[in-house]
Amino acid sequence: MKNPGPNYKLIFSDIIDLKHPDKRVACKNLLEKDDLSALDIIKLNTIIFGNSGKDAEIFNQKHRTYSQADIKQIIEYQKKNKLSNLQVARDFKMSRNTISKWKKNYAE
Repeated sequence: MKNPGPNYKLIFSDIIDLKHPDKRVACKNLLEKDDLSALDIIKLNTIIFGNSGKDAEIFNQKHRTYSQADIKQIIEYQKKNKLSNLQVARDFKMSRNTISKWKKNYAE
């Protein structure tokens, strides 16, 4: 039996209920989704906790993983908004080389 991973909807709902009830309205649309993507989780985290310090961002970025669906969603975001690799990298706090590599590997 495969481990489905953390239930992020439940985790974020509990955090909102216990610590940040004022942010429930801002998070409502994301928490109503059936499946949360990595991008949705990042958005929820930013809404609830705000922007963290530079050291925390560097540490957290080292531990992020993206599924193929998430990668394709980021590439589509870039195409839709006509952004450069650098602009997308800044938006998602990652290396522009990562974006280039993904575009090369997942080009359709």
